[in-house]
Amino acid sequence: MLADRLFASFDHLYVINLPARTDRRDEMAGELRRIGTGFDDPRVTLFAAVAPDEASGFRSIGARGCFLSHLGVLRMALQAGHKRILLLEDDCDFVARIDALLPVALDACDAGKFGIFYGGHHMAAPPIEAPVTRADPQDVVGLTHMMGFDQSTIARAIPYLELMLTRPAGSPDGGPMDVDGAYGWFRAAHPEIATGLAVPQLGVQRPSPTDISPPGMLDRLPLPRPARALLRGARRAWRRRI
Repeated sequence: MLADRLFASFDHLYVINLPARTDRRDEMAGELRRIGTGFDDPRVTLFAAVAPDEASGFRSIGARGCFLSHLGVLRMALQAGHKRILLLEDDCDFVARIDALLPVALDACDAGKFGIFYGGHHMAAPPIEAPVTRADPQDVVGLTHMMGFDQSTIARAIPYLELMLTRPAGSPDGGPMDVDGAYGWFRAAHPEIATGLAVPQLGVQRPSPTDISPPGMLDRLPLPRPARALLRGARRAWRRRI
C-alpha cells in the first residue's frame, strides 16, 4: 500500500484545513484515499487552520492565517516528537502517476537526507528532472502545498518564523510575508540545511476559491456555479496530468 511506503519516510502527515472549507476537506479526504489512508488514520492529523481577524503587516488576512497555520503545525510536530513530517495544504492534489512516482521520490529523499522537501513547487527556471533535485539555498521556491521537514529543521524554523512576526512589514531582516517567502528566507539563512525538490512533482494545487488572495478570474466571471465547477474540473485534470 502506498501509504505504508509514505509513512516509512514520514512518521506523521498533517493536513491544514480551515474548518469552514468543508469542500476542501472532502476533496482532501479523496486524495488521501488514493494513497490508502484517511483522516481516521492515527498517523494523520487534520490541523484546524488559523483564521485571524486582521492582517497585522501581512498582505492579507489569509496570508497571515496561512503563515500562522504552518507555524502551528511545526510547533505541534516538535511537541509530539515526530522525526519527520509531511505537511499538506487542503488544496493539494496528488498527480495522476503518484503510484509510480512517490516510492521513487521517497527513496531519493531518504538517501539525500533533506531537511526540507518540496513535493510540489514553482520556480522561474524549472529544476533538472530527477526523482529529487537538490535546491540551492538562494533558489526562490514558491508554493507550500506539499512540504516535508525533519525534526532538526523544525526546531530551527520555529524561532526563525516567530521572529518574523515581531518585525514590521518590509523589514530588511525579514518581517511578515507569505509563508513560501518565509521558508525561502529561512533556507538562505541556513545553507547547511539540504532542500530537495521532487521532479516531476508529486502534488499540484487544486483549482478552488482562494482564502489568501483576491478572487481569481474564474470567480469574477458572471457564471452559474455548475459552469464554474465544470471549468475547475477541467483545470484540475490538466494540472494533475503528470
